[in-house]
Amino acid sequence: MRERLPRFQPVQLAPAQRELYEQITAGPRAQGPQHFALTDENGALRGPFNAFLLAPPLGQALQELGAGIRYRTGLTARAREAAILLVAARWDSAFEREAHEAVGRAAGLTESELAALTGGDVPDFANREEAACARLTIALLDGEVDDVLWREEVEVIGRERVFELTVLVGYYSMVALQLRVFRV
Repeated sequence: MRERLPRFQPVQLAPAQRELYEQITAGPRAQGPQHFALTDENGALRGPFNAFLLAPPLGQALQELGAGIRYRTGLTARAREAAILLVAARWDSAFEREAHEAVGRAAGLTESELAALTGGDVPDFANREEAACARLTIALLDGEVDDVLWREEVEVIGRERVFELTVLVGYYSMVALQLRVFRV
């Protein structure tokens, strides 16, 4: 399948697009170790970030939300990456799977845990919070958190983490949808 959106080359960007491009390529995603490439060999943004340039004000809000989810929540790196990989599995999102398998490895997810997550299953996590986040992610993807699951998971991770997880699942589901629509 061919991508439905040409990759915007840095030299072609309008001022608002250029500003957003620079915030993505020089922001928190670009700091520290790079577990996946943000740009291709020509400097164009990869994955969902290229589409963000279509509407810079909205793209800016989305990239800030994504950065907030990755860098400013109380979720552990392992729990966050597990949840992202479960969303990628549900939506069959190749880019998110590729990017977040690498980030998940760096966060300490084992190969057997990664295999389960990319298959859409909850691994046998020893950590109660990681297990709770993964179970809750599956429920969110199914569209319902019943009262029993709510009580169990809130007891383990608290309401704040539940809120953060609902934002994460919604954001990465939206990203997966955009990647499907634009055939990235």
